[in-house]
Amino acid sequence: MHVCLILFPGFQMLAFVFAREVLRVANKCAGQDLFTWQTRTVSGAPVAASDGTEIAGDKPDWFRAQGFDLVLLCAGYDPLRNLPMGLRAFLHRADSSGATLGGLDTGGMILAKLGFLDGREAVLHHEAVPAVLEEFPDIVLSENLYAFDRQRLTTAGGVATGDAILAWIARVHGPALAAKTADALAHGRIRDAGECQKLAVSADPLLERMMAVMAARIEHPIPLERVAAELGLSPKQLRLRCRKGLNQTPAQVYLGLRLDRAAQLVAETERSVLDIAQATGFASPSAFTRSYHARFGAPPRKQRQDRFSLTKGKETSL
Repeated sequence: MHVCLILFPGFQMLAFVFAREVLRVANKCAGQDLFTWQTRTVSGAPVAASDGTEIAGDKPDWFRAQGFDLVLLCAGYDPLRNLPMGLRAFLHRADSSGATLGGLDTGGMILAKLGFLDGREAVLHHEAVPAVLEEFPDIVLSENLYAFDRQRLTTAGGVATGDAILAWIARVHGPALAAKTADALAHGRIRDAGECQKLAVSADPLLERMMAVMAARIEHPIPLERVAAELGLSPKQLRLRCRKGLNQTPAQVYLGLRLDRAAQLVAETERSVLDIAQATGFASPSAFTRSYHARFGAPPRKQRQDRFSLTKGKETSL
């Protein structure tokens, strides 16, 4: 299966990295190169991502659209500013040859503008929604993590990119490989498209990077001073940026990510409270239980018992 990633100026680096990493890990889990990918830029020249990193494309032109199984448009701010003449024809040829067309972050806005989302359910970046509602009334907008409707795969980007790519893998190569890949990524499970985004949404790409840094250090949390340093900010600058963009402190965001991961482990594994506390960076089971109770309204053992009782009740009624 061959994937084409088309990069637009200001594309979201987190979504781009997630897409490639899921494919790479899927190959590792399969023990063979089931998936290959190629990068193109909308201009043919290197383009800068949201964090300033410049990426060059593997191919400089719009030829050879056939042969792709998934074409992903990776965009950022002002996505409609750079629409070359050959893009629509390239996407049409890929679509006609059976490829799934996808949009990450505001890439869905480009698909909408070019007429590829008419009559389909789609997930778009929240900033694009008002314009889409007015200009493209035939699109069924969704607030879910992602939408996969008749060869169209859209997501608002960020960490939901991983869920969207895993859903595509499940469809083209089966749920077993997708589940194995999710487990290898410490993703836990493939979140269903019907789930809403859990993380706060921010228009600030630096805060997306902050959450990616934090999410990569769940088991062994790093000091917030180090998080700020990795982003090129002082702790005070990061705190102000976080307050403005997410209405939370960096510490609150980090704790929320760790507790969300803990809730996933409570729901989907039989691991002990001690193991889960250690896996999510808490100093002790008691500290973990207090934080968990404050966040979810019940301690982890009680939630697990309630879920077990509910399951047994359903089995008894069958």
